[in-house]
Amino acid sequence: MNTLAYFEIQATDVQKAKAFYEAVFGWNFVKEEFFPIEYYRIETENMFGGLLQRPADVPPMGYGTNAFTCSMMVETFDYTAEKILSNGGRVAMAKFSVPGRCWQGYFLDTDNNTFGIFEVNENAGK
Repeated sequence: MNTLAYFEIQATDVQKAKAFYEAVFGWNFVKEEFFPIEYYRIETENMFGGLLQRPADVPPMGYGTNAFTCSMMVETFDYTAEKILSNGGRVAMAKFSVPGRCWQGYFLDTDNNTFGIFEVNENAGK
């Protein structure tokens, strides 16, 4: 039971965020009509989520995240980082090693939402 099973991303410009995540991770988005706001169901290889119209202002830059930050496991950190940057994302915390486990880093999407990516690599930091 108590495991992550669904995630949501809030965006000021939902279409821009949708294009970003489609380009970077290849996620599929399905428009949901029953929500009172613009909402898309996100379908990934092994988890579902949602992309929705942000209901409040974005916290100012330079402040900590006001969210539960998720990280996506990727096949190649550097390749995915380049896709993020070429699609309008920015580095929030540069690539670093979690010794013996993975390469990790954090980014901002086109709406300043923080998310992480990691590449499993037992030789990271060695």
